[in-house]
Amino acid sequence: ELQQKVEETELLKMELQMLETERVRLSLVEEKLLDVLQLLQQLRDLNISKRALGKILLSTLESCRDPQPGKAHLFDVLDTLYHELTACELLQSQPLEKAQSRQSLSNPLVISC
Repeated sequence: ELQQKVEETELLKMELQMLETERVRLSLVEEKLLDVLQLLQQLRDLNISKRALGKILLSTLESCRDPQPGKAHLFDVLDTLYHELTACELLQSQPLEKAQSRQSLSNPLVISC
């Protein structure tokens, strides 16, 4: 009976570790998604054309068409989209003061659960 309790404890520890790993992964995805949404908000405020935004999205999807084994595909797509958006000429030409003042405002994209 004692051996059974030890085995159950070990299984619960492994499950807890897997849950913690998943929680961390989801937290990273959430942070990256928030970054992407903030960039999209900035681009919308700068009146980016739907065509230009579509090209960025298609470029991202083309880059991530073949998922790499061992990598979280969702995070990879979000990360690639984030880098594609940061390379956008509209954001590059935005004055530094304006970008900093936007970031200092409270975040309208935070979702309370």
